[in-house]
Amino acid sequence: MNIWLNGTFGVGKTTTAAHLEALTGRRLFDPEYVGYMLQASLGDVMRAGGLTDFQQLTPWRALVPQVARSIVDLTGSELILVQTVLVEEYWHELRRGMDAAGLPVFHVVLEADGATMRDRIEHDELEPGARDWRLEHLARFQAARPWLVSNADLVLDTTTLSAEHVAAAIVGAALTV
Repeated sequence: MNIWLNGTFGVGKTTTAAHLEALTGRRLFDPEYVGYMLQASLGDVMRAGGLTDFQQLTPWRALVPQVARSIVDLTGSELILVQTVLVEEYWHELRRGMDAAGLPVFHVVLEADGATMRDRIEHDELEPGARDWRLEHLARFQAARPWLVSNADLVLDTTTLSAEHVAAAIVGAALTV
């Protein structure tokens, strides 16, 4: 079972993924790198089309499952995928692609209360501009939350949990599926 960590920016997905990797032996795969590759090749197409996010590119949503399948085939390892997806249509497209590639996904949504999220973002060491960008996306996460929760296999509130506890809860839930 592959584990997809979803949730707002700054909620602890990457930190949790490192603990999951140590606990499970699964391989970390960050679909964002597929997006960076496409941005490098299709930046002009994105600008011309008024696109602001690589997730808006159909090739990103098609390539992520293909790259995931290739990694699994090469390594024999199941994956931990870390990527915020806030557009329901994109999530369904990715999920269908993963299913078609024979890669079952355990979809985990991490969340925390608003005050905790703001505090984490404010105190995180981020690149210039990243703090404001993350704060602006809190509202997008809240707007997407209803469909995220209804499409999740597990929703975890990380407000009072350490990343180690979050990872242990995910392992416990994923192994019972």
